[in-house]
Amino acid sequence: RNSRSEPEPTPVKKAALELGLPVFEADDVRSPEFVTRVADCHPDVIVVAAFRVLPPEVFVLPALGTFNLHGSLLPAYRGAAPVNWSIINGDKRTGVTTFFLQKSVDTGNIITFDQTPIGPEENAWELLVRLAEIGAGTVERTLTMIAAGTVVPQKQDESLATRAPKLTKENTRIDWSKPVQQVHDFIRGLAMKPTAWTTLGGKMVKIYRACPSKEIAGFAADPGTLRIDGGRLMVRCADGWLELQNLQLEGKKAMEGEAFARGLRTGDEQNRFS
Repeated sequence: RNSRSEPEPTPVKKAALELGLPVFEADDVRSPEFVTRVADCHPDVIVVAAFRVLPPEVFVLPALGTFNLHGSLLPAYRGAAPVNWSIINGDKRTGVTTFFLQKSVDTGNIITFDQTPIGPEENAWELLVRLAEIGAGTVERTLTMIAAGTVVPQKQDESLATRAPKLTKENTRIDWSKPVQQVHDFIRGLAMKPTAWTTLGGKMVKIYRACPSKEIAGFAADPGTLRIDGGRLMVRCADGWLELQNLQLEGKKAMEGEAFARGLRTGDEQNRFS
């Protein structure tokens, strides 16, 4: 927002205005007004990226079709949160895919794709930024292929299809009884927004950054138990310890793990996440 509390235009809108392109926004993409405005443009092709689901009456308008850029290697991770779930599930590789829209979401014929490895410490926000950069090239190549008439659409293999459901409060809560690496991947996959969370003394705690740690010698504990080790804030998982590097207690500002640890009382029975 600017100094007058007005929403800032998106980068796409800014670029379009700078290029002198017409821009219109709609609250309801199914409204007759929206459909008519798109039809009046007589589009050759429509490109969809990070947008709502277009109804058939819109995506059938272009003579050369409507395609979407999706943040996974389809048919894997169909749905709202492909980038998050690829990291949560510990995948080592992902990518972007362009495909022609059809009525069922994310099921259309594939045009082309690009792959990239997922770094062992890369979080969802970092990966999303990289995929956006990669995807720009993928979209450009797709448009070139469509214009040249060289697209050979590939049907998606339904036997390989997986889902990337919308992230909710219920499915973003940390389960400390899982192995360290799985918890680490879960936190990475939800970094920044919506953020993995847990509770401490009845208050929500958001975990922004963590890393697997070596075992604490001579100290066994139940999953979720907090421990301060050399100033570092540690939490027990099923098979080891995770160092919490950045987190936020409900009603407080985000802080580094060491600062959070200083606020804990050694031996306090409440020093356990649940």
